Amino acid sequence: MKLNIITIGDELLYGQTIDTNSAWMAQQLNANGWEVYEKIAVGDSKKNIIDALIRSMDSVDVVLITGGLGPTSDDLTMPTLAEFFNSSIVLNNEVLNDISSMLTPRGIPLNENNRKQAYVPEKCMPIRNKLGTAPGLWFNEKGKIVVSMPGVPHEMRGMMNDVVLPKLFEINNHEVLVHKFILTIGIAEAILAEKIERWEKNLPPKLRLAYLPSPGMVKLRLTAKGNNKEELEKLITQQVELLKPIIYNYIFGYDDDTLASAIGKLLRKHHLTLSVAESCTGGYISHLITEIAGCSDYFEGGVVSYSNIIKTNILEVKTESLNEAGAVSKKVVEEMAWGANKAFGTDFSVATSGIAGPTGGSKDKPVGTVWIAVAYKNKIKSEKFNFGNNRERNIIRASNMALMMLRNEIISEFE
Repeated sequence: MKLNIITIGDELLYGQTIDTNSAWMAQQLNANGWEVYEKIAVGDSKKNIIDALIRSMDSVDVVLITGGLGPTSDDLTMPTLAEFFNSSIVLNNEVLNDISSMLTPRGIPLNENNRKQAYVPEKCMPIRNKLGTAPGLWFNEKGKIVVSMPGVPHEMRGMMNDVVLPKLFEINNHEVLVHKFILTIGIAEAILAEKIERWEKNLPPKLRLAYLPSPGMVKLRLTAKGNNKEELEKLITQQVELLKPIIYNYIFGYDDDTLASAIGKLLRKHHLTLSVAESCTGGYISHLITEIAGCSDYFEGGVVSYSNIIKTNILEVKTESLNEAGAVSKKVVEEMAWGANKAFGTDFSVATSGIAGPTGGSKDKPVGTVWIAVAYKNKIKSEKFNFGNNRERNIIRASNMALMMLRNEIISEFE
């Protein structure tokens, strides 16, 4: 079954709102074995909505729409769909009761705009909204399905989970799509492709491989499509087992794992604690670590030591080290790591110091120069990197590399 996703709203085209809806919907559809053929974003224009509908219905079986179902004059989706399907608009008392039940307990009077939302195309099946006032609309015309949902993310997700996905599964459940993500770090995409070239060439015809790079990381996605989910999963597992020995040092997890979650499992397994001292990464490492539920089991805390005064006063970095080598140096980053270890009393500590950019570089230390150190007991490992001249990417790459170095040290000591 092929599907298109249409997102509606001028704010999407202006870049004022990031379209998270279509990404989430595509993930859910793929997980159920359905192929998203195209994602289309259009503004609040009747013509553009109709053009996107015609284009979609010519090529796919199902069209999922979000946005433009609100109570104000710029919400055009419902009347446009009524016109497109040549349907009159009628009051639906169930929808009206839903809206009233939503607003009354909150002390909000039912005004004319809210009442207007209870008028829906006669040819559609309304999808009741448990989380808002705008109903969803389900059309089934000539073997094609069009479903319109609110643009508010949590309302759309509620409808998808409660109604849309179950109904689509009833209609088309004979073919499944299975994905497996192998997560790698510390190896460039081109080198990774070279290392696994022979393995890739020998993949069974049912499997497809995709490379999904991001700063400092590459995801490998194996996809299998067929009628038997268990067989497809078994086939993918076999190929992953063949891949592991080839790039074992670079694999840090699978599927929904993150580098921080993988490190968290290692720390928890061995009853270890962690602290951080960040300069150029500005707290981003701490952010990645604390995104993981339960990180308080192993993460004690961190210092964002952006100024030299904080480095000396809190982390006990020596003034002479700063004067002689500079803040971005092996000596200073190692003293930062030792200082964090002492301040927080942890087993491991990670420190970063660098020039994120776009200014501040020199001939000897260009923008993108970063020193990273990992300390454990009386041992320390430090390394110098140059990540380029993009500030945002430098922060992400430095944080990921710091976590990778930490992971490698934990494995070296305990695995």
